[in-house]
Amino acid sequence: MDAFPLDGDALAVIPPPSKALWAAELPRALWMGATWWRHRTELDAAPPGDGRTVMLLPGLFNGDGSNILLRRYLVAKDYRAHGWGLSRNLGVRSVGHHAEHLIVRIEALADNGPVTLVGVSLGGIMARMAAQARPDLVAGVVTIASPYAGRARATHVWRIFERLTGERVDDPAVIARSAAIAGPLPCPSAAIWSRSDGLVAGTICRDDTTPAIEVRSSHLWVQHRPQVLAAVATILAGWSRGSGQSLAAR
Repeated sequence: MDAFPLDGDALAVIPPPSKALWAAELPRALWMGATWWRHRTELDAAPPGDGRTVMLLPGLFNGDGSNILLRRYLVAKDYRAHGWGLSRNLGVRSVGHHAEHLIVRIEALADNGPVTLVGVSLGGIMARMAAQARPDLVAGVVTIASPYAGRARATHVWRIFERLTGERVDDPAVIARSAAIAGPLPCPSAAIWSRSDGLVAGTICRDDTTPAIEVRSSHLWVQHRPQVLAAVATILAGWSRGSGQSLAAR
């Protein structure tokens, strides 16, 4: 999960979210679920899709089931949305050190052209990795609460990441790979982030060159939040119209 922006030394001192935000993660996520029904008008108002193929990449230790609501929403908006089909996300244990396992999955969906990748947290980092490895297969990347632009120690989950993936965030090979992942992408990209995220510092979920949309959300179940679902649909529709890269960073 460790990644460096161009100004890595400056971001090295960014702390993880406050203990108050961390403690509020589960209550906020549960409240969002309880009030989800209030946002149907907002969800219905988001623009329809163009039938493009979309692959959804889950967060750390999550599988395709964690993105089922987002997948159903995008299907309803006329996208051909798919899971990644690689079971739980255990970092390179799942996708390979050069994303080779993920690339095989993307190739299987690319019969009608490049695939758009939408990744949640660690899934967004994996999506950026795949886009840089095989730009011919990837039409665009949307990251959701993905800490790709800073150091892993600016999160509350880096120790869990090490245990689950078998990688050390201070390993020079991991640092080098993360620096590359944080670099410019060869395709349209957008970042959805929250400064009120309780698990990862929101400022490392975006960078100065990637169009970004800020939302108010916990990290837990961020991909279920109505504002996030509508933002994903708006970004993809903008790319369909050829205006995705003009999305204003907020």
